[in-house]
Amino acid sequence: MSAPIIRRAGPADAETLSRIGAETFSETFGHLYPPEDLSAFLAYAYGLERTRADLADPAKAHWLVELEGEPIGYALAGACDLPHPDVKPADGELKRLYLFKAHQGGGLGRRLLDTVLDWLEADGPRTLWIGVWSQNHGAQRLYARLGFERVGDYIFPVGQTMDEEFILRRG
Repeated sequence: MSAPIIRRAGPADAETLSRIGAETFSETFGHLYPPEDLSAFLAYAYGLERTRADLADPAKAHWLVELEGEPIGYALAGACDLPHPDVKPADGELKRLYLFKAHQGGGLGRRLLDTVLDWLEADGPRTLWIGVWSQNHGAQRLYARLGFERVGDYIFPVGQTMDEEFILRRG
């Protein structure tokens, strides 16, 4: 078996990103929501048109993680749009980072995260932001080890379900 590769995604990857986004979100969080809320959220957040628009946005970047040609994870980063009064136009945000559960725990997620953070700071250090679900304690511990601190919270709608999210900042 070959090692997983992390590569920048492009317009030809839109369908793959749309699919893997919906699948990894469902695998990770799907059990938390009524089916109608999950379905509405997936259609909105991971729809093909939105994915194509994100890929066309020069301020955003996607990465795919592939193992033997099959996608097993992805990430999305770009300009910060979290609802916090200190966000500035030049600030960056890790927007999404997911791996299928079968591929978690071996350091691949950290490699992907490092790739994204390097891209966000390619032109020099800047303030970075992350929104994370209030109950995702493992991710919060990882981000804290990387220097991110909780500076706020907000409500993140998944259909009619309202999740409490924490806003983390570094820099």
